[in-house]
Amino acid sequence: MTKASRKRLIYNLITFGLVIAAYFILQNMITAKTISRTLKGQLVPICCWIVMAVSLNLVIGISGELSLGHAGFMSIGAYTGAVVSGWLAGGFGMEDTVLRLWLAIVAGGVTAGIAGVLIGIPVLRLRGDYLAIVTLAFGEIIRNLINVLYVGRAEKRLYFSFLNKSMPEGAEMLVDGAKGAVGIQKISTFTAGFILVLIVLVVVLNLSRSHAGRAIKATRDNRIAAEAMGIPVTKYKMMAFVTASVLAGMAGALYGLNSSTVVPTQFTFNQSINVLVFVVLGGLGNVLGSVISATVLTILPEVLRAFSDYRMLAYAIVLILVMIFTNNPTIRSFADRFIGPVKRLFRGRGRKEKGGEA
Repeated sequence: MTKASRKRLIYNLITFGLVIAAYFILQNMITAKTISRTLKGQLVPICCWIVMAVSLNLVIGISGELSLGHAGFMSIGAYTGAVVSGWLAGGFGMEDTVLRLWLAIVAGGVTAGIAGVLIGIPVLRLRGDYLAIVTLAFGEIIRNLINVLYVGRAEKRLYFSFLNKSMPEGAEMLVDGAKGAVGIQKISTFTAGFILVLIVLVVVLNLSRSHAGRAIKATRDNRIAAEAMGIPVTKYKMMAFVTASVLAGMAGALYGLNSSTVVPTQFTFNQSINVLVFVVLGGLGNVLGSVISATVLTILPEVLRAFSDYRMLAYAIVLILVMIFTNNPTIRSFADRFIGPVKRLFRGRGRKEKGGEA
């Protein structure tokens, strides 16, 4: 086993181990009824924000492109999931909530992926600040289009309309313009969120370390050199962008089916910035860091409710302090003291295996 393989194995074991351990601990707390009502209500949103942070890290940290419209893909997934779930339940009488949930999640991912392709074709030829501004604009365009979208269901047929509610008489409204997706049956579960997090971790970690992932990182590190080596830069950047869009759409479907109503104001530019904060705080390209930062920063505002009017001020101060401490070389060396023994353990195992093969 090479040194790089050992590092990859340690990283994967820590990442999946922490996620799985957290799931079983929380499930035991739910069974024993020792978990607070507030935290229990935050479990599914935490899974959604983890998926959003990991998927955006694929674009920003691994691909090296700054996207500020990630909430737009989440909104597409949320509305698609709500429409598909309502359509399957009302039009086809599907009572299996688990199957309906996963069909809605898949549909949300596919729809967001199609939007990612349509947006990525013109956008990914831009670089730097221009790309950030255009993705921000597309995120706002998506939100405003959804704001005037009407979707109704009459028996097994779906009817779509923009600006005016031109629906057949007796049609059930699934999306009612600025009122959002209405009458949603809440079917999201913490277990479904946990499974989705595992799927996303498998996809992103394997993609980042595959041949395509190395090509994506090469275009990030030096675009000119990558083009000189014959790497189709736009193709691989599109791959990362569309994959992130699909994952964001799946997170949106899970998020949307966790409440009774989804409105466009839930997916503003501020949400894209929140996800960006998760990624930056956790470390660009660091998947485990995105998981931890998304979890902590989702819970933190609820923990700080005791500060009442000063809650968001305290939240901002905590963010600043964390950013300062995580970029401190002394603290990094202190953390390496704990990670070092684990690395030496795996290094020792690798040497024994080589000795045995010899």
